[in-house]
Amino acid sequence: MAEAVANVARRINATVEEGKDALDLSNCKLISFPDGVFKVLRSVSENIRVITLADNEMKALSSKFFSTFTQLRELDLQGNVLTKLPDAVGEMEHLTSINLANNSFSIFPDKLTEIATLERINLEGNSITGNNNILKHVVCVRERVVYLKLQFMLCSIFFFCRNSSGEVVRYAGTEVAKREVKPSGLKHSVCTAVSPQL
Repeated sequence: MAEAVANVARRINATVEEGKDALDLSNCKLISFPDGVFKVLRSVSENIRVITLADNEMKALSSKFFSTFTQLRELDLQGNVLTKLPDAVGEMEHLTSINLANNSFSIFPDKLTEIATLERINLEGNSITGNNNILKHVVCVRERVVYLKLQFMLCSIFFFCRNSSGEVVRYAGTEVAKREVKPSGLKHSVCTAVSPQL
């Protein structure tokens, strides 16, 4: 335990002293985001653009986390035991990528759809099943597509996007993820990803 604490302290101090825009606390055996970190990073929190909390044992993330790191662009939370995100995540104005793979989500975190800047969501390795496979109101803005990485048994995910001509175009999730197709003319369109089994 002492070694884990010392490891966290070293990484935080390096972020502050070297003026880094990234904080890496992966593999630190964290069960929550330490309150002490907020105090230490208070003077540089607005400079932090990337935070990695992968491969810990975190069960929850507080609203304070999102209200503190308001300039965050990328957040990696893969490999924890999260079941939900606080509503405050929907207020992130700069977040472009969030990795939630290999957690314990059973429903899609709807607040993510309120983040207009979000481009990538990774939810592979979670237990999202049944009607929750229908992901509604995923907004495509500025000719960008929100790429969703999901893992489901015995089904495929398709993205239905309405282009600028009003036509509904279907793309297989794997095609979109691999960029085998490049949707064009998708301005302020609504994309819905659905399982054909439902």
